[in-house]
Amino acid sequence: MTEHHRDSPDPVHPTPITGAPARPRLGSRARAGAGVRSAGHSTAGAGLAAVAAARRATHSGGAGRTGLSRLIEVHALHNAGDAVVAVALAGSLFFTLPTGEARGQVALFLLLTLLPFSVLAPLVGPFLDRYRHGRRWAIGTTMGLRAVLCVLLALSLDEASWWQFPAALLILIASKAYNVTRSAATPRLLPEEMSLTSANGRMSMAGVVGAAVAVPVAALLSTVGPQWALGLGVLVFLFGGLLAVRLPARVDSTRGEEEVPISEFTDMHQRRRIPREVVIALRANAGLRMLSGFLTIYMAFLLREQPPAGWESSYTVLIGLVAAAAGFGSALGTFLGARTRSVPPMTMVKVALIVDVLFALVTALSFGMVTLLLLSVVVGTCQQLGKFALDATIQEKVHERRRTSVFGRSETLIQVSWVVGGGLGVLLPIDATVGMGVVAGLLTVWLVVVLNGARGGAAVSDAGRAPRT
Repeated sequence: MTEHHRDSPDPVHPTPITGAPARPRLGSRARAGAGVRSAGHSTAGAGLAAVAAARRATHSGGAGRTGLSRLIEVHALHNAGDAVVAVALAGSLFFTLPTGEARGQVALFLLLTLLPFSVLAPLVGPFLDRYRHGRRWAIGTTMGLRAVLCVLLALSLDEASWWQFPAALLILIASKAYNVTRSAATPRLLPEEMSLTSANGRMSMAGVVGAAVAVPVAALLSTVGPQWALGLGVLVFLFGGLLAVRLPARVDSTRGEEEVPISEFTDMHQRRRIPREVVIALRANAGLRMLSGFLTIYMAFLLREQPPAGWESSYTVLIGLVAAAAGFGSALGTFLGARTRSVPPMTMVKVALIVDVLFALVTALSFGMVTLLLLSVVVGTCQQLGKFALDATIQEKVHERRRTSVFGRSETLIQVSWVVGGGLGVLLPIDATVGMGVVAGLLTVWLVVVLNGARGGAAVSDAGRAPRT
């Protein structure tokens, strides 16, 4: 075979190469170029391998067949885009102002954000249900709207404009509306072999990964200018919107579903078709999400005005550490939730609320860097575990006809709880002992309400339910 190739004509060298080496020596510049190309090919190969691994993870368990995998990818882009916007605005729109002025401007922004949403949030679910045949376009619209607002903010950050705060407000409202819509869409794409808890766990992990990948890239771009980070947000939201409108048509289908009014969760005097376990799990999640919203808003003030000892001149680093701790807690909660299926959901959600209350009390009594980071990890972990427990309870106790509506309504009320907690973060004085003490006291009272409700009376039966495990 060797002689055959030697005798065969070569299109480049008509005669056999003799004497000089067949591969000539490269100069130093050529070797460097070859090294760069080799590194580029290796990096591209690693990137393609990572993408392939991610696609295998999102498509497994029948998710690729039903289209759930695409919704998981949309959720990862949603979290990534929100993280990019947070990084861009935190370094430009709010926290570059002098301390006294910044506090007033941030308070104004938060009031503009929280108060309208507290009114709009209960209407988001029913509004989307009214036009549910365009649910794919509703999800895509929340993405597209945020992309447009990112463009407008990027073009105006060099000089302050009165409409920048309302634009940031609309980004947050669109994000909350997305969460409600996505929650109602998830059961429609659920494979027969996958539980609702597993699907939401996979989605939560994808969101954590999306944010974890986006934050360092956004931070690097922000060193050049916040406009560059917002430009990345535009690309992320546009891509997410394109994926959203290409979701399967079954997202819009309502065949066989029964709508559950939100009053069944909130009216304490009417007879519910919602099982008591679902109501208790939702109440516990309301407390967990309230603490999360409070810390998100309150720490933006507290760490600027009264940082832990030794961190007085490291506000940006401090915020980054707290956010990283919360993100680690979310990832840990997702990991634990997927591996504690033997724990009854009602036990899990009550334990999560108890642990949150205890750590809030500890932080109020001994505020410092260690307790602050521990609290951030615990709150992120318990929030995820509580959501896992709520999803599992809905999966087990609610009939399939009402499951989609109940899931969407519960997400709406959870978002409102976050808003209430954020409002407390605006109203309470900037003092760690007072602020954390008041919230810990309120959570303690709420814990008593949850535990009493769990003990009081027999669970309402849900005749004919057919849980999918």
